[in-house]
Amino acid sequence: MNGRPVFVLFGSSIVQYSFSNGGWGATLADIYARKADIVLRGYIAWNSRRALQVMDKVFPKDSAVQPSLVVVYLGGNDSIAPHPSGLGPHVPLEEYIDNMRKIAEHLKSLSDKTRVIFLSCPPLNEELLRKSTSTALSEIVRTNETCRLYSEACISVSKEMDIKVVDLYNAIQKRDDWATACFTDGLHLSEEGSNIVVQEILTILKEAEWDPCLHWKAMPTEFVEDSPYDLVTSSGLSTINPSEWFYHRKISWE
Repeated sequence: MNGRPVFVLFGSSIVQYSFSNGGWGATLADIYARKADIVLRGYIAWNSRRALQVMDKVFPKDSAVQPSLVVVYLGGNDSIAPHPSGLGPHVPLEEYIDNMRKIAEHLKSLSDKTRVIFLSCPPLNEELLRKSTSTALSEIVRTNETCRLYSEACISVSKEMDIKVVDLYNAIQKRDDWATACFTDGLHLSEEGSNIVVQEILTILKEAEWDPCLHWKAMPTEFVEDSPYDLVTSSGLSTINPSEWFYHRKISWE
């Protein structure tokens, strides 16, 4: 299959889970159903160090087809406090910054038309997260303060590398009830939290001065021509083209 633009979602569990429970990846796939192919490359518990190791495999520079858009989320696991054993996902802040810089460089080198959006660390509901963490795991220390630091680092790298970024740490906290409404377990996003991600991404795609524009309303719809095989009108004399029908959506996305 070829010909349609490819959007790749790359990162850790917030990406892997983005097709579950009304997730933001599934919503984007619906919005772009006849516009682009949404490809999921999400890996639970991954950090920027591990992601950097597979960049050539996930995004080979010699691929005949390069993505039009890559959305990257990494940092939440990096921000976990270091384990005394030296094991675990923690990555020091300065290394995280360097890793994200290298990831950005790799993605920007794929093609002149490959666009990149970074998602920064969202906040946490620390109490809910403590209650929902499996007893099979060693103590995991996550705090909103470290999330803020890694979020700010992600935003800084994005500006340095001239790529777009969604400030999830602050975007989610614009809701008064964010701590209870936006998470399933204190960490991973609920449908309400995912809707914030979708709106932030769509806003960037609408406002970015990219050629071609990657906002869904500006992209051509596949197989939009009229057909005698479309649904028949009430008069029985013609058919009606449903290519641009969006009645099924709970939210009218802009």
